[in-house]
Amino acid sequence: MLKGILPVLPTPFAATGVPDEAAMARIVDFAVASGADGVVFPGFASEVDELSAAERGALLSLVVKRVAGRVPVVAGASAPSAEAVIGHAREALGHGVSTLMIQAPKSVGIDAAAVAAFYKTIADAVPEIRIVLQNAPAPRGSDLKPDVIVEIVSGNPAIAYVKEETLPAGPAITSILANRASHLTGVIGGGGARYILDEYARGACGAMPAVEIADIHVALDRAYRSGDVDRARDLYRRTLPLLVIQANFRMAFTKYVLTRRGILDNHRTRAKGPALDRHDLREIDAWLDSVSDLLTVAPLQRLAGAAA
Repeated sequence: MLKGILPVLPTPFAATGVPDEAAMARIVDFAVASGADGVVFPGFASEVDELSAAERGALLSLVVKRVAGRVPVVAGASAPSAEAVIGHAREALGHGVSTLMIQAPKSVGIDAAAVAAFYKTIADAVPEIRIVLQNAPAPRGSDLKPDVIVEIVSGNPAIAYVKEETLPAGPAITSILANRASHLTGVIGGGGARYILDEYARGACGAMPAVEIADIHVALDRAYRSGDVDRARDLYRRTLPLLVIQANFRMAFTKYVLTRRGILDNHRTRAKGPALDRHDLREIDAWLDSVSDLLTVAPLQRLAGAAA
């Protein structure tokens, strides 16, 4: 069963602009050392839309080999067509990964029958897989309603999980779990862990945030599961300012924090988005310093050129 903290790994890039495989290995090691219950690659936070098919496959292979069975790997297989998803699914199976996170492309629409047919085509073509149905918010996703999700899942035994990250996700999680088919193992939260306590209170089995503060998210998860909700709330309160900034800067934020933590030596991105300026970096630094006692994996570092 997938449960707990399952961070989505970013794609690091070298100065030449190509994926940095040595840095990718360090990110995997950091996630595992943080106590993550699994890792996800590639996903939106991996800049998956900016990766070529060859890069995507090579990096997934690297992630699987580096994980070396220590935790489960969930492979992102979303693509603009069912045929392309099937291709990614077969490649993932070739690397030994059978749990795949798939978001139906917006071109399929929001009609339950059409979306169900999309997932059925994939499940029929690659029956060995377990699907994590990703329901992302607009504009990236289709904002499928809970009753539509329930109908789709009920007709497809290959769908073992739903990653629910529409806003607000809480009521959707409650509805999906209240009406779920027996084969649905669980619902996983998204939204960068900005709503993790509400998701957990409603029965989510885990969360898929970005990786940069995975050690704190793991501590929050363990505190909540042990019944120490006050401790979980304190950790949530202390991390929330960082997650608010992350919501605006996404991958650039993740990579900058990882440079501060000594995991990466730059925060280059391919994906378009707002650039971090010196005011943003100063604010991130201040909030990171305020939680330095919670960062248990690798000491915080200011690397030369990290803000370049």
